[in-house]
Amino acid sequence: MKDKPVFNEAALIDQKADELVALLQKGSVDAKQAKAIQQKINNAIDEASLPKTIEAFKELDTDRDRVDLLNDLEMLLSQHQLDTDVSKKYLTQERVKKFVIIIIGIVMITLGMAMIIMPAPPYFEMFTVFYFNDNDGVTLMDLIALLIVFTGVYLFLSALLKKRTA
Repeated sequence: MKDKPVFNEAALIDQKADELVALLQKGSVDAKQAKAIQQKINNAIDEASLPKTIEAFKELDTDRDRVDLLNDLEMLLSQHQLDTDVSKKYLTQERVKKFVIIIIGIVMITLGMAMIIMPAPPYFEMFTVFYFNDNDGVTLMDLIALLIVFTGVYLFLSALLKKRTA
């Protein structure tokens, strides 16, 4: 087994922060640039802590006694500062994920239907699984297209009917 190099993230962050401070002390930075740099750093810290904050609350989704649930919720709310910006970011991310899955499902349904409607290439037509008559039947391409359509329908419905956790 190959050993992975172990590095301390906190030490690396401290080193990079010291480098940033040294660069800022060397160069001439006006107030506008300083505010832009500070805003970038604040945004990076907020985005790094958002998943951890939300994940802590997902543990409360178990069936337990209401008193224990309230005690745990009170403890989590005191430890993690949630405001409307954090919750809006999380809900926006979830909506974008759901929207992308819906779009992928629609594209797969359309692609599968197009494969069924369009004539198959000759090398697929020779693999006819079931014949209706001597000239027509269900081909291998039709079966693959049906799999694509059913996968698209599954993705589409699972995104629409997903249990709301937020």
